[in-house]
Amino acid sequence: MGIADDLMQGLGISDPVIRLGVTGLSRAGKTVFITSLVANLLDRGRMPALRAAADGSLKAAWLQPQPDDTVPRFDYERHLAAMTGPDPHWPEGTRHVSQLRLSLRVQPRGMIAGWRGTQVLHLDIVDYPGEWLLDLRLMERDFDAWSQEVLDRMKGRPGALEFLAALAGTDADRFDETAAQALAAAYTSHLHRAREAGWSDCTPGRFLMPGELDGSPALTFTPLPQQMRDTALGREFARRFGAYKARVVRPFFREHFARIDRQVVLMDVLGAIHAGPQAVEDMRRAMADILTAFRPGRAGWLAQLLGTRRVERILFAATKADHLHHIQHPRLTAITAAMLREARDRADFSGARTEAMSIASLRCTTEEMIRQDGEELPAVRGTLMDGRQAAFYPGELPANPAELLVPASQGAARWLDGDYAIMDFAPAPATLRPGDGPPHIRLDRAAEFLIGDRI
Repeated sequence: MGIADDLMQGLGISDPVIRLGVTGLSRAGKTVFITSLVANLLDRGRMPALRAAADGSLKAAWLQPQPDDTVPRFDYERHLAAMTGPDPHWPEGTRHVSQLRLSLRVQPRGMIAGWRGTQVLHLDIVDYPGEWLLDLRLMERDFDAWSQEVLDRMKGRPGALEFLAALAGTDADRFDETAAQALAAAYTSHLHRAREAGWSDCTPGRFLMPGELDGSPALTFTPLPQQMRDTALGREFARRFGAYKARVVRPFFREHFARIDRQVVLMDVLGAIHAGPQAVEDMRRAMADILTAFRPGRAGWLAQLLGTRRVERILFAATKADHLHHIQHPRLTAITAAMLREARDRADFSGARTEAMSIASLRCTTEEMIRQDGEELPAVRGTLMDGRQAAFYPGELPANPAELLVPASQGAARWLDGDYAIMDFAPAPATLRPGDGPPHIRLDRAAEFLIGDRI
C-alpha cells in the first residue's frame, strides 16, 4: 500500500487496512506464527478468545492478492502443507520481506449493528527477518561507536578469537580487497556461530541473510579496534558502513517498517534461558534496542493521512510454550514481561499498548506427569526431530524472574540453581476437523490483542 492508498484510506474512500508486522530473531517461529494465524482466522473453531469469532460478528475471511506488487507473497499454502500434511515438518524460515493480505468481513456490534451492513477490513501481514530489525539502531551510530560496541561485547562468543586473530594479521595501512573479504568472511562466520549458540544481538543483520547483496562492498566491512580506524582500511570500512546504512537499512525502514500499525515480536525465551545468563542479558538488551525503532504511540490524523504511521500495539510473544507443561506458562510470561520492563514502559508512556504473552503457534506436544527419582513431574510428550517419541521435563522456571535476570545482568557464566533444558520437537501428525485451524496455545488471545478492537 503506497501513499495514494494511504490518502484514500485517510479520506474514507477505501476499505480500512491494518498492517501487521511480524518479526523475531532466529528460530522464534515467524513463519509458523503467520501460517497458523491465517489458517485459524480462515477456520475459527479454535479461536474462542477472539471475541469476533466467538460472537459471530466475524462473518468471513478470505485471501486476496497483496497490494504491493514488488513484494514477494508469503507462501501460505506451501507452509501450511508442510505443517499439517501427511509428513509434517517445519517450514523454511524467513529470509526476506514477504506479505499476505487477509480480508475480513465483519458485522459491526452495538447500537449501529441493526442498520449498518457488514464491513470489510484488510489485514496486511508483513513478514521480515528480525536480524534486519536490529540494524535499525545502527542509524544512530557512526562507525567508531558501532565498532567499539561490537568489540566490547564480543568476548567469549563463538568465533570471536578467530576473527580477532584475522584482525591482528591484517595490514591496515593499505586497503586490499582480498584482505577485506577475508576479514568480512571471518566476522560473518563469528555472527553465524554466535546466533547458533543463542546470542541475539548480531549486527549487521544482512551479513546473516545477504540475499542479492552477497559479496557486495556494502557487506564487506567489519568492526575495527581504535588503533586501526584512522588507516586506509579503517577509512574504507567506515565509508562502507555508511553506505550500508544509507542503501540497505534506510530503504527498508522507509518502504516497509515505517508503515506498520501493529507489531508482533516473537522471542525464543526458552532457548535463551537454555543458552545461559549471558544469552538472556543479550536478548534483553536487543529487545530494548529494537523497541526504540518502533516509534510507538498513536499517530495524529495528519500523520495518518500522509502515511507516516506510528505503531499502536506491540505484542511480545514468548514462543514454544508447548515445550512446557501449562502450569509453568505463567512463569514464562512473567520472565518475558520482566525482561522487557524497560522497553514496555517506554512504549506505554509513548501511547502504545503492549502485552507480553506465552504462545505456541502450532502445538506439537501433549501433557502428562512422569515419575523421576520418586517425584511426580509435569512433563510434555512429543515427536523428536529424529522421529522418536519422548516425554520431557525441562526443569522448573523460577517464580521470581529476578532469579534469572539478576545473574544475567551481572554477567554470570552459568545458572547456579537450575539447569533448563530444551528439546526440538517436530510437528505432530493431526487430522483437522472441518472448521478448525491448526492446534495452538493462546493464538486466539494474541489475535484479540492485535486486531480485536477493529473487528
